[in-house]
Amino acid sequence: MRKFSTLTDQEILALAISNEEEDGRIYSDFAYAMREKFPDTSKIFTDMATEEDQHRRDLIDLYASRFGQHIPLIRRQDIAGFLIRKPAWQIQGQGIDAVRRHARQMELDAARFYRQAATRTTDIATRKLLGDLALAEDRHEQAAGAIELDRLPASKREDEDEDARRRFVLQIIQPGLVGLMDGSVSTLAPVFAAAFATHLPWNAFLVGMAASVGAGISMGFAEALSDDGKLSGRGAPLLRGLICGLMTTAGGIGHTLPFLIDNFTTALMAAIAVVVVELFVISWIRWRYQDTPFGSAIVQIVIGGALVFAAGVLIGSTG
Repeated sequence: MRKFSTLTDQEILALAISNEEEDGRIYSDFAYAMREKFPDTSKIFTDMATEEDQHRRDLIDLYASRFGQHIPLIRRQDIAGFLIRKPAWQIQGQGIDAVRRHARQMELDAARFYRQAATRTTDIATRKLLGDLALAEDRHEQAAGAIELDRLPASKREDEDEDARRRFVLQIIQPGLVGLMDGSVSTLAPVFAAAFATHLPWNAFLVGMAASVGAGISMGFAEALSDDGKLSGRGAPLLRGLICGLMTTAGGIGHTLPFLIDNFTTALMAAIAVVVVELFVISWIRWRYQDTPFGSAIVQIVIGGALVFAAGVLIGSTG
């Protein structure tokens, strides 16, 4: 995966062309899906798709004048730090509010990309076009915001700070959730394997502490080094790494602490109860902040946790 800082002017323009084409098609899908129930909103997305197509044409003209007719295929998923777009059909199924939030996020991401790209080029014409496109995406974001004004009552709009919530989810909730899931699930196997292999709670406690702290350090570094947050809007790498590392450690320690109880059976039952609570909390967070149906979140997390737990018990029982 390439880093954005290593891209040449030619590659930046090729990436911008690919982005505009994908975003335009997503807006067209939104417009088509909402043409009957929400005709005014559909019209907004049709206009946005048309403007995205014009942006693409402007970028192609500039590219051709500088680099010729061949445009290499470079997509946002090939570049570190880009948030991958969810497919339009998945967003549409979540309702008009989810579509509106997704559209606003798309425009914020696009404007951020163009501003970052403009700082990377020394060509005057390219810098001007990228700056103009950033302003155009800002206007799109305002158009997407107009959908919110049409769809939400005034009392609710006054209480909602969508931008603050989005930053909170990206910079705090996501890294914390990744860490909590990894810590809670990945440490199940070693903790319960040690417990069933030795039937000594203290041994299981030591293994659980080592696994939790080790996983926390590993996940913290992995999150901090994943991207610099400039393109994704995910905030400072150090903060994300710290949150992810601490939540990973906390997720593992949660079901490790019960093994401080001397009685093996009591410690085991308490640890299992903590695991159930952990999985429920993870499912609730995914439902609350990531638009995941609560039932689906429960099933996904419980199945994963049960498989890891079973693996630990089977391995430990053979020891």
